[in-house]
Amino acid sequence: MAADYAVSGRRAVRVTLVAAAGFYLFRYGLDRPVAATYALFASVALGGLARIPGTGRQRAATALRLLPVCWLLVAVGTFLSVRTWSAVVGMLAVGFMLGFAAVGGPRPAGAAPGLQLLYILPSFPPYAPATLGERLAGTSTGLALFIAAEALILPEPGPPSYRARAAHAGRTAAHCAALLAAPPYALTGPDIRAAGESSRSLRPLTVPEAERPAGPGVRDRALAHTGLATRTLLSRLAQLPVPPGGEPGSEVTAVLRAVAGLAAATADCLGNGPSPVTPYEHLAVARAHLSAVSAAPAPARDPAPGAPAPTGGPAPGTPATAGDLASGTAATAGDPAPGTARAPDFPPAVLRRHAAVLEIADAALTMATAADLAVHGRRAAVPVAQGRFWYAGTWTPLLWWHRVRGHAGRRSVFFQNAVRIALALTAARLVAGVDTLPHGFWATLATLTLTRTTMDETWHTIRLALAGTLAGALVTAGTLSLAGTDTAVYAVALPVWMLFAFTVGPVKGVGWAQGLFTVLVALVFAQLAPPTWRLAEVRMLDVLVGSAIGAVFGLLAWPRGAHDELRQAAAELLRRAAEIVVATGASVAGGGAVTAPSGVSGHRSLHRAVVLAESAYAQFQSEPTPFGGMPSRTAARRVDWQAALMAGHHTLWGSVRLLAPPPAGLGRSAADSVSGLGDRVAGRMLLISAALDPGADTPAGPVPLIDPALVGSAAEPPGAPRLYYATVSWLDSLLTDLTRIARAGPEPGPGPHPP
Repeated sequence: MAADYAVSGRRAVRVTLVAAAGFYLFRYGLDRPVAATYALFASVALGGLARIPGTGRQRAATALRLLPVCWLLVAVGTFLSVRTWSAVVGMLAVGFMLGFAAVGGPRPAGAAPGLQLLYILPSFPPYAPATLGERLAGTSTGLALFIAAEALILPEPGPPSYRARAAHAGRTAAHCAALLAAPPYALTGPDIRAAGESSRSLRPLTVPEAERPAGPGVRDRALAHTGLATRTLLSRLAQLPVPPGGEPGSEVTAVLRAVAGLAAATADCLGNGPSPVTPYEHLAVARAHLSAVSAAPAPARDPAPGAPAPTGGPAPGTPATAGDLASGTAATAGDPAPGTARAPDFPPAVLRRHAAVLEIADAALTMATAADLAVHGRRAAVPVAQGRFWYAGTWTPLLWWHRVRGHAGRRSVFFQNAVRIALALTAARLVAGVDTLPHGFWATLATLTLTRTTMDETWHTIRLALAGTLAGALVTAGTLSLAGTDTAVYAVALPVWMLFAFTVGPVKGVGWAQGLFTVLVALVFAQLAPPTWRLAEVRMLDVLVGSAIGAVFGLLAWPRGAHDELRQAAAELLRRAAEIVVATGASVAGGGAVTAPSGVSGHRSLHRAVVLAESAYAQFQSEPTPFGGMPSRTAARRVDWQAALMAGHHTLWGSVRLLAPPPAGLGRSAADSVSGLGDRVAGRMLLISAALDPGADTPAGPVPLIDPALVGSAAEPPGAPRLYYATVSWLDSLLTDLTRIARAGPEPGPGPHPP
């Protein structure tokens, strides 16, 4: 609690200094009450109502970039306010656009409420376009003071950046890979725990909002890709099986050493070091050699120094082709031609380890490519695979268009939130304009601040807000009755009350915040016009009207928030993943002769399903319980949504890797085994999808658990090539993800539940 008060207190000091300075400068120094109003509300909008994540300097940088947007909103609101119909249409358009701006990441999402206020303020009386100059002057002054205060006053220590977290995880991966490449070729318990902790540090829920790479640009996408690849690498290293016989083989050791070198170089790159080109090439060559040796008959012994390279693969040190380096998968060199059944002489345990090490190499190569893009952007020197890194050469406006188009549908929680708040604000503006509601600005502001993403949360918030507003109205009526028209009393009380309100309100909750803000606005407007005690009555009426509008639209527009959308998105994700699994298994079993029916479009559909599921999950985690407690974790314990998201990512990555040319063939028994296991995995995905889907013909039941006997490969056919073990390893990892999704029992229904 003390830490919460310290954070809100620092912000309150900055907002109070800025708002009071701007207001007093124009109200009493220059006698410009209009400019004084806009100076105060501009600083309150971005400093109090907005929740821009990050340190003071980060918030200042965001506010500086938003200056032109603020000017535009004030100007448009001023000119559209002269007629009710134009003000209503403008409220609908602006409300939706600012709400939908959340697709751009946490900073636009956090700034949106403050920007909404800057449009709402000029949309109400007095309708005076001639005062636009004063309005812009006050807005500019308030924002300039706010930017300076955020950057200079009471600076805050910044948390580790996502790049720093990824660099630390990369060094952990380098340490683990180096241990696996040297005797005893295994990780200790502390090493595995360190890998797990580094992996968890990259999960979005453990990263402060300001540090999450959630934007649509190349660097943000690449940094998010870096985190996902690094987590995959750490997981694969921790799960690498112990080498049979205690000796991993020189090719495996070479790959793991190259992985260690590339992971260390990637960590340096993330710390503004050079691109890891040379370590990348070394790992690509070592990986290609292991792939060729694993797919060819094993030599009886290691060749003596100076002897020719083993048959079926390039000699160590032979450069990989440009295509191999670009894709990061020089995996099929030396594989048997389609239709042949030439089996390697390695025992199955060795081939399984080879497949696992090749997956480790893939994850390391992906991590290095993504990290180079994240640091150097389009000037990255590491070869880029256009399929996996499709965004690398894409123009930034097109990346924004991809993000917007991906969420432009009723299944996106960003779209739902934008529609809900836009309709609610439009209704509030219409009621204020048609009924000439006194101080209709307050009603619209109440709608903005009290509307939540679920009906339960909205109703809980409104009850607290009305109680707080009633208490604040009583205090306001008493204050106005005692002080009368003596503006000096209000001028002295305003900064003290503002400091108290902005310190206590964010910590105590919405009831306290509304009550304290009720008194605050009375102290402001009492200095702009002769006050009476009826100002408190008007404030209470406006909050009641705004609350009712928010409740109506909370009931009509997606009243359960992200709950149903998360179930729907996860179910759709697993359906798409099942299609990819079946298509990939058929293509691998047929040696490339069977074209995956989903193809590139199927991968894109699955990618879009993953994006929608991630956004729904993020909102679901932020929504409190119906009784106003902390975010609901009960349902999350019943269904591991993070495992569903990882299953989607693993399906995409594994499918692209296994279908990379040139195609390799499997014998009949190996092909039948791969097809059978792929069908079982896809069937299990469809069963879980049906259990999650809220729109199914039958109500969603418990998520089916997976029989532990199903987790693992089927009976290994004799003479199976390396591609068989790579495919089985991929399918086994998907079964593991599916096992994590299922928890005992269904999700809880509405109502209180034990923690």
